[in-house]
Amino acid sequence: MSKVDGLLTDYAAFHRTKGNVACHFVGIPLIVFGILQLLLHVPLFSVGLFWVTGAEALIAIATLYYLTLDVRLALGMLFATLALDFLGRLNWNPWIGVAAFVIGWVFQGIGHAVYEKKSPAFLRNLVHLMVGPIFLVNEALHFRKVEAAPANG
Repeated sequence: MSKVDGLLTDYAAFHRTKGNVACHFVGIPLIVFGILQLLLHVPLFSVGLFWVTGAEALIAIATLYYLTLDVRLALGMLFATLALDFLGRLNWNPWIGVAAFVIGWVFQGIGHAVYEKKSPAFLRNLVHLMVGPIFLVNEALHFRKVEAAPANG
């Protein structure tokens, strides 16, 4: 089993119910958006009229990590995070980022407490904080088959 398949399978073991996965489809993008929107307030350098910020630096670093796992998932994540980065640039109010981040974690908590009734995977392995977003990309695009027990709700 490849490294990415092992990570996705392990993550899937903590996300077996449809309700929890649905909560993650809302929560994880909100969390990522919140982080990126806040990092947009950390200017690094300009390229012409475009300012490269901490958000783009994080996207680049995350993309490099994802490329070590799977090229298609990395490209899917790159597209998704660039879209969230663009949305963050539409309104620079940092409180929007804070609100998105907090609401995203509320959805995560609801997913695990109400539907899954199991602690989040990242409490056992912090790498799962990076796996969650590619898990969703994989769920949406079906790039890799993930071996997991059938959902029970």
